[in-house]
Amino acid sequence: MSNYYFETLIIGSGLAGLTLALHLADRQKVCIITKQTINAGASTWAQGGIAAALSHEDSPEKHVQDTLIAGAGLCNEQISRFVAENAPEAIHWLIEQGVDFTGDKTHETGYHLTQEGGHSMRRIIHSGDATGNAVQKVLIKKILSNPNITLFEHHIAVDLITSDRLNITSPEQKNYCLGAYILDKKKDQVVTFAAQNTVLATGGANKVYLYTTNPDTATGDGIAMGWRAGCTVANMEFVQFHPTCLYHPHAKSFLISEAVRGEGGLLKLPNGERFMPWHDARAELAPRDIVARAIDFEMKKRGLDCVYLDISHKSADFLKAHFPTIHARCLELGIDITKQSIPVVPAAHYTCGGIDTDKKGKTDLDNLYAIGETAHTGLHGANRLASNSLLECLVFAQSAAQDILQQQNHALPELPDWDESRVTDADEEIVIAHNWDELRRFMWNYVGIVRTTKRLKRAQRRIELLREEINEYYANFRVTSDLLELRNLVDAADLIVRSAILRHESRGLHFSKDFPKTMTIASNTELNKIQQ
Repeated sequence: MSNYYFETLIIGSGLAGLTLALHLADRQKVCIITKQTINAGASTWAQGGIAAALSHEDSPEKHVQDTLIAGAGLCNEQISRFVAENAPEAIHWLIEQGVDFTGDKTHETGYHLTQEGGHSMRRIIHSGDATGNAVQKVLIKKILSNPNITLFEHHIAVDLITSDRLNITSPEQKNYCLGAYILDKKKDQVVTFAAQNTVLATGGANKVYLYTTNPDTATGDGIAMGWRAGCTVANMEFVQFHPTCLYHPHAKSFLISEAVRGEGGLLKLPNGERFMPWHDARAELAPRDIVARAIDFEMKKRGLDCVYLDISHKSADFLKAHFPTIHARCLELGIDITKQSIPVVPAAHYTCGGIDTDKKGKTDLDNLYAIGETAHTGLHGANRLASNSLLECLVFAQSAAQDILQQQNHALPELPDWDESRVTDADEEIVIAHNWDELRRFMWNYVGIVRTTKRLKRAQRRIELLREEINEYYANFRVTSDLLELRNLVDAADLIVRSAILRHESRGLHFSKDFPKTMTIASNTELNKIQQ
């Protein structure tokens, strides 16, 4: 059985993982684990852009205030300020790497800045309407040419290897991470990876819902593994539903960017009537949670399958220049956005909670970091401000790299091989497919945009039954990628439901019919933290 050793093991190949690897690679041997190809994650799908105070009329303080307002009282103000102040530097680093952001010679910055819901200023720097893809392409090219970075595609993490798991005691009696067991999907073999430092950068858990804007990779792997290893998890009840996912039978998970509304797109009922002004004074530019609930309300009230996003009042040249990807994809499906409205529905989009970390990305476990959507840094609070997600990846990857490079290497014990001596090949894998479908359907129905305690309790009972079946399956059969993802999704679903049950109010992304009011809180530290 193969065994590997690296100074830093990064699990995940999104923007957070790639940025961290590039910041470390001048001084370390680094490994990146990705369960599909290097460009298959959610970062590549990001459309809108990256928020940063780049113009003279803007400031980090204004960015902070918009972040705090969107976060509905639960943002960590110190962290929000740390991110906003480091945002311009993060953007300049990307430009130095060669990222080609959309230009505007008339603007003081030389770049076109757009405005999105919840922002008081134009501060979103972007590359057309495919920013994530543009950024990832540049960074991937650098990753593949760097001799100090080793990439393992088609490998999925099974579990973290910790001192507690190996019954190793440290002088401080602390649990610490020594690496991870990784399934080589092509060889169908579990491999041992030892590392001085391990980083979870696997993205969110939005595949736990039936409808999501995320790719199939978003199965909460890092959150679940960190939780099982003993990390504290926070704010998992706050799942952001993007208001505008394309509604079409042949368009799986295609997002209609926030920037469409930022540039004047209007949400309408089938009869052409606008409805957002009835729900919020900011109308289409209200934060995502408000817009998503408004759409959900109108759809349920009127028995609609979708609502419509109309930006056809803008010129065709403007739309083709600003939204080339959206224009082309909609046209493939018979929708000409220069003349027609776009049918849209809300869909699970972003996990605001995750593994609790400090501003260096450090978790409860020594030598274990979490960055990107996997982490709960305190930046997003009860609702993420648009285009703060890629920014969070950049800023915390850099701060984690600085901390990792200050760590002294230490002698690692010999790690045991993965033991599969008491398991056999699965006899009926249909069980996994059935449980996967059941989980995602009842999470959508019971733990969606609007919740009740009764629905949450129903979901909790079903999760308990599923977990029993999955644990039995896991104990008796050889692990597969599908089984590992299902196991992680069930853990993520459990954490979402448990957190939602604990919150006896409606705040940000969590709306409960049983507790419709928002409580007055004394500080922004009143978070839902769950420990093993």
